[in-house]
Amino acid sequence: MNSPENPLSMSSSVSWTETSDTVSRRFFFNPDGHFSVKVLDDSRPIVHKLAESFVNQFFPSGFPYSVNEGYLRYTQFRALQHFSSAALSVLSTQSLLYAAGLRPTPAQATAVSWILKDGMQHMGKLICSNLGARMDSEPKCWRVLADVLYDLGTGLEIFSPLCPPLFLETAGLGNFAKGMAVVAARATRLPIYSSFAKEGNLSDLFAKGEAISTVFNVLGLGVGIQLVSTVCSSMQGKLVVGPVLSIIHIYCVSEEMRAAPVNTLNPQRTAMIVEEFLKTGKVSSPADLRYKESLLFPGRLIKDAGNVKVGRDLHKAIKPSRLKELKEIFPNEKFLLSCGNSWTDMVLEHNASGEDALRGWLVAAYARGEDPVSERNFQLAYEKMKSVMPSLLPELQAKGWHTDRFLDGKGIRFGF
Repeated sequence: MNSPENPLSMSSSVSWTETSDTVSRRFFFNPDGHFSVKVLDDSRPIVHKLAESFVNQFFPSGFPYSVNEGYLRYTQFRALQHFSSAALSVLSTQSLLYAAGLRPTPAQATAVSWILKDGMQHMGKLICSNLGARMDSEPKCWRVLADVLYDLGTGLEIFSPLCPPLFLETAGLGNFAKGMAVVAARATRLPIYSSFAKEGNLSDLFAKGEAISTVFNVLGLGVGIQLVSTVCSSMQGKLVVGPVLSIIHIYCVSEEMRAAPVNTLNPQRTAMIVEEFLKTGKVSSPADLRYKESLLFPGRLIKDAGNVKVGRDLHKAIKPSRLKELKEIFPNEKFLLSCGNSWTDMVLEHNASGEDALRGWLVAAYARGEDPVSERNFQLAYEKMKSVMPSLLPELQAKGWHTDRFLDGKGIRFGF
């Protein structure tokens, strides 16, 4: 039974009460667009109450309506990823201490793991400081790479007892890789969480996500302690269990990233949008493209989207003698195009947006459809692009894409 309250006060806030056989709830839509629920009366079994309490503790308010598609799958694999990673860290730390000539207890291995990990973060920050733009452009790829680096460092630590004379080299290289991984993982966290924020609830998403990570890290540490006390008390056991945990870890983070519907335009996603549009006349949403994105080769060229390459220096991509000619072909545009034998170079102005990049990409794709590519074909492609953009751009924005910026990852732009 629904009983709306204050139906005339839409400009301030709206609330209503829904009553079933066992529970009565009041729902609120605040003026800022946030959605909240308050339980008025509840006669449900204790199991149902505990399940709802769990959801309220570890999922954003208003879940599942307050998040974008794929968040539940992302959270499931994120929990398993942190669980396996924490268990693996206990194994690696105990192996390091054995290699150093110590005989730690499992509890000591757990404590020292935090010290070793935190101590290497400073070096990792210095190494990764100039890669931030690339991480903004391809957060999924870098997030997977971060976990590969982490497991590589952990593997070196696990194998360290096999070569005690090289303990310092092995331990140092392993923790250096893990330090870089920590920074890369943290740098890509915000773009991933932002892709799920549906109602401006980014802080809520971040807080609940960290709560889940903490719980499963603790559980993973507990399992790790049990493992090093039993099946992993010997090196043979570690050599079996370690790779299994690492495979689970990498698989989980890969599935997490595939579930994330990142809605900013970068070279890979722009090319996929153009390819789909030219083939079917339809515009894909971020949720449609998420499982099609390449996590291993994000910079691959897509033939049906014009084989466009973004980010080369202007003097390398375009001959100076052709600059005036190209500016005449594309008047008042914030991109320049130059077709080669294998690909088309696109160079953007400093203040070019995602819309500008999309315009250039469409021209390149239309021009590549003609053989050979000539100035006349460029002009025809440019006119064709101008005819479809008025309908394409609003549809893109309606699908959830952010067209106000273009993240090419290199930041190489030009200005006259």
